[in-house]
Amino acid sequence: MTETREFTDAHGIAIVYDVHPATTTPRGAVQLLHGVGEHAGRYGALISALTADGFTVYADDHRGHGRTGIRQHGDPARLGRLGKGGLRAAKDAVWQLTRLIRDENPGLPLVLLGHSWGSFLAQMLVDEHPEAYDAVILSGSALRMPGSLNAAPLNKRWAGADATGYEWLSRDPAIWAAFDDDPLTTGVPLLRLFGPIEAARLYGRPRKDLGRDIPMLLLVGRDDPVGGPRSVHRLADQYRSRSGLTDVTTLVYPEARHEVFAELQQAEVRADTLAWLAARIPRC
Repeated sequence: MTETREFTDAHGIAIVYDVHPATTTPRGAVQLLHGVGEHAGRYGALISALTADGFTVYADDHRGHGRTGIRQHGDPARLGRLGKGGLRAAKDAVWQLTRLIRDENPGLPLVLLGHSWGSFLAQMLVDEHPEAYDAVILSGSALRMPGSLNAAPLNKRWAGADATGYEWLSRDPAIWAAFDDDPLTTGVPLLRLFGPIEAARLYGRPRKDLGRDIPMLLLVGRDDPVGGPRSVHRLADQYRSRSGLTDVTTLVYPEARHEVFAELQQAEVRADTLAWLAARIPRC
């Protein structure tokens, strides 16, 4: 049964997270990091696939987001705003959860799985704590450098009189409607939520010589406006050339947009993810 818990970060903010136990003999744990303006509850199908395959999944609502954000701000209109400590505090809270997961799952491999902003947090954590993670999966990611990370209006390509503003997420209209109807999401752009100073803290390159060869899977939609295949291929190249990783896989999904785990071919994406994990973290 899923268990909802919380911990208090260094600034006194209660971070809400869920623990989804593996439904078979546990072979590892997955720490899932959601994107900006959303929350962990949007990943139900992926979480179900992972738990059925032997992974216990830990998924928090980050600083300012989802249930954490409602408790933090008390006002749904402020969802997505990070609050005191900004991006660094958000990253440190995720690291606090990593340490908790390690303590609760001694001897089991830990997979860090981040989507979009969550993938940027994941990149930062891998730079700082490469010893903590046994595999990394980045979805809807990008090389965190000007020219490779799009700050322009993300729905520009699909703008029009009938546009909802959420077409950039997926080709599935049900996803647009669900996002719009969700009381725990916000469509306010990242730059407005974080402000220019905090947004600039997102920039950075993969660390040189990580000192540990971590398997990495990069998943991206061909029509993803955040980074897209070109940016993700650059990111993969930097992990190989700068960080020294030898097992870096990039999968590009035709016609898919930003949220590949919520796309029309999401079953294929989940199957690819599980197959990649099976080759690196064997089933018990």
